Amino acid sequence: MLAAQAKLAYHLNKYYTEKCQARKAAVSKTIRDVCKVVSDVLKEVEVQEPRFISSLNELDNRYEGLEVVSPTEFEVVLYLNQMGVFNFVDDGSLPGCAVLKLSDGRKRSMSLWVEFITASGYLSARKIRSRFQTLVAQAVDKCSYRDVVKMVADTSEVKLRIRDRYVVQITPAFKCTGIWPRSAAHWPLPHIPWPGPNRVAEVKAEGFNLLSKECYSLNGKQSSAESDAWVLQFAEAENRLLLGGCRKKCLSVLKTLRDRHLELPGQPLNNYHMKTLVSYECEKHPRESDWDENCLGDRLNGILLQLISCLQCRRCPHYFLPNLDLFQGKPHSALENAAKQTWRLAREILTNPKSLEKL
Repeated sequence: MLAAQAKLAYHLNKYYTEKCQARKAAVSKTIRDVCKVVSDVLKEVEVQEPRFISSLNELDNRYEGLEVVSPTEFEVVLYLNQMGVFNFVDDGSLPGCAVLKLSDGRKRSMSLWVEFITASGYLSARKIRSRFQTLVAQAVDKCSYRDVVKMVADTSEVKLRIRDRYVVQITPAFKCTGIWPRSAAHWPLPHIPWPGPNRVAEVKAEGFNLLSKECYSLNGKQSSAESDAWVLQFAEAENRLLLGGCRKKCLSVLKTLRDRHLELPGQPLNNYHMKTLVSYECEKHPRESDWDENCLGDRLNGILLQLISCLQCRRCPHYFLPNLDLFQGKPHSALENAAKQTWRLAREILTNPKSLEKL
């Protein structure tokens, strides 16, 4: 048993060094290229409308607010200023969403975003995004990269296609620190010892973001309430959860396997699904010793089996907001196909670790 575990650990480390690091380097190069273009577009936006200030800054080789969806797809979160006069309301009526309501009707004129406030006092995510989209479209025509960048049509999201290869979604957002959403109040689960009180405090201090992007309810159509609502996102909190042990290494292997073998028709799986499942695996294996380097193979197999189960049940609950299904709207046939491919992958790794050389 230990010999098998050691053999798998050896091949996984080799895979990490050869394939995962190469993937990371390639993605980093793409990010630098893409961010040059996006920064230039956002600079033009800022000239036209100083309320949309670019927050895309490089810090320790990371761009703040940038998420890698896949090697050709990225999301840049643009942090907006002054949320001050609004109250954050998440009553659970829209899973994964919340609204921003004027704390006092008399403060309407004090808001930096006065013309985006609805008659009933809500700051409309859709109205802000619509204005931002118009500004970005104008900026694309003026910026110095106009030959290689164009807007993606037929969507209310702000998406750029760069060099005909990469798609970047730019999402206006508010950063919320010092509060924790009511819809995530159940976390951490009382009977699970991970992540421990200190880490919990750190995670909650990171807070969350409110994104202006489409949020569809179960019927697939957007009501007016939904179009005014903001989508909850916990990127920084999730990153903090995955510190320590081989957690990030495990996620890196999963992302690499996804890119190479699970980039499938209907796009059933992205990096975020992998990140979510690593968090769930941390709950199942709460001890730090469960995440020693020599346990990497066991953790990886556990996550792949959990992924197959989620794909077969056609449900993958968001880690902090379990009422939100991350597979919602994905074609059933795409999920079935992904389950079969993941099963082939898991079986291959489990029965023949040396196969990682070819995966």
